[in-house]
Amino acid sequence: MAPLKIDIYADGADVDEMLAALKQPYIRGFTTNPTLMRKAGVTDYEAFASQVLGHIKSLPISFEVFSDDFDEMDRQARFIDSWGSNVYVKIPVTNTAGASAAGLIRTLASDRIKLNVTALLTVDQVWEVAGELNPDVPAIVSVFAGRIADTGVDPVPIMKESLKILQYRPKAKLLWASPRELLNLVQADQVGCHVITVTPDILKKLPMLGRDLAQLSLDTVKMFHNDAHTAGFSLRTRTDAYI
Repeated sequence: MAPLKIDIYADGADVDEMLAALKQPYIRGFTTNPTLMRKAGVTDYEAFASQVLGHIKSLPISFEVFSDDFDEMDRQARFIDSWGSNVYVKIPVTNTAGASAAGLIRTLASDRIKLNVTALLTVDQVWEVAGELNPDVPAIVSVFAGRIADTGVDPVPIMKESLKILQYRPKAKLLWASPRELLNLVQADQVGCHVITVTPDILKKLPMLGRDLAQLSLDTVKMFHNDAHTAGFSLRTRTDAYI
């Protein structure tokens, strides 16, 4: 982990997993979203947030609004912002009709609310969001590099261009969202992204980082051999096959 400069944020909504991640010195923040919360069985948003914030008191953590109406998003954002000084409010880049959230982002940023603008996938979206952020207020711009890659497009050029755009917003951090494998952590670090969100399944792979490939090859051969032996596999001899 030492050579990496990027901040790793644990992504999830399982409280036990979040608290386990909190104990790791390389975790620098947390993100959640309604989909992860639903998957984790969360039914009471405020109770969940209160429980989590009872433990995560200083590291940045993002909670997302869930309304599709911009006025209601504004109300929810201000309420979520009141939960703590380490809280970032996640605002989707558009509503479900595709209407831009730029005006809401501008209003909230002007009122010095720390935002995590989420679900961006294009350079044009980064340009639009950057133009609405308050240069004096910390913010996160979450570009879903993993989803970009899912379409067969290399996300690296998009992330590099996004970094160039955000240089005019020195307190805004570019976040590589939705990584699919450990390689994405290395890619994001090499590009110069400030933050990457990492799910528990990828966090479990961190000990693999920097492994010697020749040794890993040998370990893989040993795994196949041991599993075959444990399973009790055997094959008939050529003579037995004709009996």
